[in-house]
Amino acid sequence: MPDVKSSRTRNGRERTGHEPYTSPLVDRIVAGGGELRVGEVTINLAREFGFCYGVDRAVAFAYETRRRHPDHRVWLVGEIIHNPSVNERLREMGIGFLFGRHADGRGYEEVAADDIVILPAFGIPMEDMERLIRIGCELVDTTCGSVMLVWKNVGQYAADGFTSVIHGKFYHEETMATASRATWEGGHYLIVRDREEAAVVAAYIRGWGQDREAFLERFRLALSPGFDPDVHLEKIGLANQTTMLKSESLHIAGILRDAIADRWGGDELSRRFRNFETICSATQERQDAILDLLTRPLDLVLVIGGYNSSNTNNLAQIAAGRVTTYHIDSAAGIRPGNVIRHKPVDQKEPVEQAGWLPDGPVQIGITAGASTPDSEVGEAIARLLAERGLTIPEV
Repeated sequence: MPDVKSSRTRNGRERTGHEPYTSPLVDRIVAGGGELRVGEVTINLAREFGFCYGVDRAVAFAYETRRRHPDHRVWLVGEIIHNPSVNERLREMGIGFLFGRHADGRGYEEVAADDIVILPAFGIPMEDMERLIRIGCELVDTTCGSVMLVWKNVGQYAADGFTSVIHGKFYHEETMATASRATWEGGHYLIVRDREEAAVVAAYIRGWGQDREAFLERFRLALSPGFDPDVHLEKIGLANQTTMLKSESLHIAGILRDAIADRWGGDELSRRFRNFETICSATQERQDAILDLLTRPLDLVLVIGGYNSSNTNNLAQIAAGRVTTYHIDSAAGIRPGNVIRHKPVDQKEPVEQAGWLPDGPVQIGITAGASTPDSEVGEAIARLLAERGLTIPEV
C-alpha cells in the first residue's frame, strides 16, 4: 500500500493533503473565524465542511499509486469519491475507470494480473473483491473505516441469524458493498430508502393485511436472493449507508422497533431487534455544522458537492427547509451574469437560474460535502465575489 504523508486539518486532526485541493482563500477565512466580509457581501463558512479524513486518504492513495507506478496500468473500480473535478483529474493522470460514467472499457475483463486496481472509499461487493483476487492484480484498498465498521455489524447480524435492514439507496456503491456482507453465512438483507418504505415494512411485520407478493415486488431491487418476508422479518438488525441523515435513520429505527414490539411483545425486543449507530462521524459533523450555520440570519445557502453525493444532498435538504438553498456540483455552477446552475432538492436534474444573487447587503452561508475539496469551495467564493465586481487580491 502506498505511503501517504500526513498534515494537520483546520480543526487539528491528522489528515493527508494534496496541493491541488487546498485553497489559501479558504484557509484565510477559516483562520478568521469562518467569516469574510467584502463590501456588502458576508461569507459564512460552516465550521465543518469539505474533505473528510476517509475521502482525503482515498484521493491521496490514488495520487501516490500513480506516482509510484508510472509504467503500470492503474484502474479505479468506479468513482473514487462523488466529486466530478476530482474524478476528472484522476482521468487526466492516466488512471482508468472500470465502471460508471467514466468507464474506459469492459469492466473487470480489462484487468490483467500485472495491473493495479484502486478500490474506492465506498468499498466494493464481496464477489467483486473475490474476482479481483482471482485475477491476481495488485489491489490498493481505500475503503473508509466507517464503512468497514458497518460491514462488521451486518456480518455479525448474519452470524446470529438476524436479517440486516439497511437504511440507504439500493443502487449506491456503499450500500451494495454492505449488502454483500450481510449475506455472509446465509444471511439476508432488506434495503429501505426512507421513512415511507420503513412504514411499509413495519405494517408487514405487524401483519396488517399486507400482500406478500406485492411486498416482494415493491422491494424487488432491494432484497437478498431468496428473501421471504414471512421468515426473514422475525429478527432484524438495523444498519445504515454511512452518509444518510442521522435523524431519519433514528426515526426508521423507532418505526421498526415499535413494530417488532407490537407483533411479539416488548419482552421479545432484545431477541428480535438490534440497532447500531453507523452514521459516520464526518457525516454527522457536517450535518451538525449546517444546523449551527442556519441559526445565523442568512439570506441564502450555497452547498457544494457532487449531485450524486448522498451526504451533500442531505446537507442541501437540511438547509432548504430553512432558507433559499442552491446545490452546485462544482464552482463552475456559478456563471457570469448572475446565473447559477444548481439542483433543487426536490428535483433530479440541475436547472439554470438567473438573478440568484440579490442586490445590496447579503449574508451567504457556505458548506460542502465530504467529497468536496477546499479548492472548489475557494473557487466558488471567488466566482461569487466576482459577481459583485470583487476579486481575490481586493479581499
